[in-house]
Amino acid sequence: MAYLWAFAFTAVLIWSGINPKDQFTWFLEVAPALVGAVALLATYRRLRLTPMLYLLILAHSIILMVGGHYTYAEVPLFDGLFGAERNNYDKVGHFFQGFEPAILAREILIRLNVVNGNRWRNLFIVSLCLAFSALYELIEWWVAELTGENAEAFLGTQGYVWDTQSDMAWALTGALVALLLMSRWHDRQIAALR
Repeated sequence: MAYLWAFAFTAVLIWSGINPKDQFTWFLEVAPALVGAVALLATYRRLRLTPMLYLLILAHSIILMVGGHYTYAEVPLFDGLFGAERNNYDKVGHFFQGFEPAILAREILIRLNVVNGNRWRNLFIVSLCLAFSALYELIEWWVAELTGENAEAFLGTQGYVWDTQSDMAWALTGALVALLLMSRWHDRQIAALR
């Protein structure tokens, strides 16, 4: 499975890097996927993750790479989708910004026995996902301040005044949906690892 994961990741990474809409935006969007891949490689022998989590990390990485290739505001499939005035591919990205990290945090907290009890663990996971989303929004702001106009494609606000708040709401929704829909399946996969 590791070779298939690495092949899919590398193939999409290469595709996304060929003539992207904006090279600087591509780098900014793809960087978290690259950091994640390095972290997975560094921890693969010490802490094998569940197949579900590896698949979610790959899906999230692909979302980042597609957004990097086109910019989030210009992903073709999402232009005018369902009559929307703006391209909402960024909302898919922010949903996954809560969804995948929720399962990642859940797996680490369960396997390392960090937080006892489902309610406290779920509260901690949701809070962690919101904190991560807020940090990402701050990073976007700092990049915009440091680079000026070049950051518009990275920010992807498309003139939407509530974009930052909406992005965090989508991450919150992603985290909650992940916990509600994936926990039992995730528990079975964690049990199989033991």
